[in-house]
This record gives sequence, structure tokens and C-alpha cells, in this order.
Amino acid sequence: MGDNRQVMLPRRFHRLRAVLDRRQPDLTVLLDQVHKPFNLSAVLRSCDAAGVFEAHAVVPERPVRPARAIARGTHKWVELVSHDTTQEAAAHLKARGFRIWAAHPAPDAVHYQNVDYTRPTAVMLGQEKDGVTAAGLECSDGRLVIPMEGMVQSLNVSVAAALILYEARRQRAAAGLYEGGPRIDRELYRRKLFEWAYPELARMCQEKGAAYPELGEDGEILGEVPRG
Repeated sequence: MGDNRQVMLPRRFHRLRAVLDRRQPDLTVLLDQVHKPFNLSAVLRSCDAAGVFEAHAVVPERPVRPARAIARGTHKWVELVSHDTTQEAAAHLKARGFRIWAAHPAPDAVHYQNVDYTRPTAVMLGQEKDGVTAAGLECSDGRLVIPMEGMVQSLNVSVAAALILYEARRQRAAAGLYEGGPRIDRELYRRKLFEWAYPELARMCQEKGAAYPELGEDGEILGEVPRG
């Protein structure tokens, strides 16, 4: 261990903390077999804009790799949790108290603006061509639909995600859920703030099995960090 310190501008640190304070740990998306990096990255950008803390994806056949040119660094701010199967992902979310709404046209589907997004909510989205898979529909708690007036019967998955997430944001803002400080577990908040502020040092700590040092009010490192 040594005094391998980095300097962060207080303004930058306070901006990071303000964004993390408004993150919504009980609002997420579940991407069901959405393979295209372009779509994946665009959805993550909408997640970041709406204050989603982490997103989930079922892509068993390949690694989850957003298109960096589209994500524009979003992968640093919204963690993407991958799952091998839709059933596994759904069970994981339901165990945490999420209600899963599948964005899929059906006779029993409700208007997307009539869903209560102030409750713990996961929005399941499928591919543009086929929509949510049969396994996804079976695992969902309800179905929602975005009304369409034209000949085209589906929106691009990233566009659908943006519309739904901004309705969720509208409801949550009206309910005051973005105010009042962090809503994330205290230890998770501390870890995530360090990773946002000092990503290289965080990776170094992980590689060496070292705990993250504490941070001061302006983001200054108060403890020791591993040598490079």
C-alpha cells in the first residue's frame, strides 16, 4: 500500500454525488433477447436520463457489449446486469419486490401511462420484430402497450424504452421520489460513489482485494490506496 493519490475537483465530485442521490434503485428495465449493441446502448442512455440505477439483460449467446459510440460513456453510470435466462432474471427481480410489466400488445394490455411506476417496477422489452419472448410473457405480472395510429405496429425498442421511462420519471418526480437524498443502500452507495469518482483506483482495489478508502466531503481520498 502507498500514497498513490489522485485529485478530483470538488465541483465534479458534488455533481457525481447529486446524480447518485437521485438514482432510483426500484426502477429498471429488463431486455429480453435484445442483441443489437445499438439498441442496447440507446436504452442505457434513456436509463441514465431517467435516473435508473441498474438495468438487466438476457443475452445468453454472447457477451453484453453496448456500442460505445451510442452509449457515450453511459456504461459507466448505469450498471448492466446480465442473466442466462428470462426465468432467472424475472426470479431475481421478483425476489427484490419488483412488478414486471412486459411491453407487448395484447387484449389485456394497459396503456403505458396508466401503469403506476412509483412502485418497484421492471419494464420488460423485447426485440422490435418479435417482441417479448413467450418465456418473458409467462414471467411477467402484466402487459402494457404504447398506442399507435399508423400502419407500423411496433416502435424501435430504444424508442419504446424512452417513452415508458420518461412516463415513469414524470410520475416519480410528481411523487417527490427524486428528492430527499440517496435511496440506495448506504454501503452500496459508498462503493458506487468511489467507483464513479475514481474508476482506475477502484479497479486497482478490486484486483488487489483491497477495500475502497473513505472519501471526504469534497471527494478527497482519506485512506490508503494500493500502489499501481
